[in-house]
Amino acid sequence: MAPKKKAHQGASTRPTASSQPVPQPPNWPVFAPLVPEADLALQELLPAQVVTIPNFWTAALCRTYVSFLSSLPLTTTPGTPKKGDAVRVNDRYQIHDPTFAERLWSGTALKSLITSSAEEGALGLSDEQRKELWGGEVAGLNPNIRVYRYSKGQFFDQHYDDSNRVIIPGSSPIPTRTTWTLLLYLTAPATGCIGGETVFYPDPPRKKSRDPPPEPLVVELQVGLALLHRHGADCMLHEGREVIEGEKWVIRTDLCVKC
Repeated sequence: MAPKKKAHQGASTRPTASSQPVPQPPNWPVFAPLVPEADLALQELLPAQVVTIPNFWTAALCRTYVSFLSSLPLTTTPGTPKKGDAVRVNDRYQIHDPTFAERLWSGTALKSLITSSAEEGALGLSDEQRKELWGGEVAGLNPNIRVYRYSKGQFFDQHYDDSNRVIIPGSSPIPTRTTWTLLLYLTAPATGCIGGETVFYPDPPRKKSRDPPPEPLVVELQVGLALLHRHGADCMLHEGREVIEGEKWVIRTDLCVKC
């Protein structure tokens, strides 16, 4: 059953006053080896809603990151969610790290794939169509980096992802808002992770319609797959299915467009 209201995703990106020291970002491994940009492409699974980049990260790089992420201080989410939130049972780590976000954006093929023009082969879109797809002029990635580990029996029930206001820091800070969720899968059946698929549920037909309900879109886990899906007001209802065996590791951030 769909939640009554859209569940908030992730903590606020606004800094809060606190006597606690600000956590220092971890010493992330380098992004190597990477698949050559010429061998990567955006694939639109559901028009204007779900886009993937197969083999965005190599299997070797994913193994390096799974080993590294296992050493981070992950926290288990509470089994009883706040009112209006979806049930989520997993372990997570969250850090504000603009440097990592910029590396993931500019130090890989992601920026080129997202911002390239029709002449360069990005889904055959014109500049205006590209801005319409991503919700505006993409400025980079959300510095709010989240790491998820789903072990056997863990899952994320049906929910929606919120849009947030984000400041991308720099010599001239950029006010932005998030428009698409970015999930990077590090494990899959090939690494022993069974289950954990991401499932999207299209809106059902209007009342009194004789049309059958549309089939859900099931995105199978693939090592190194980058999955982008629209969020905010246009977010589709979706879930992360229960992991049956092994561990599902995901790095999550968001596309940010200029306000």
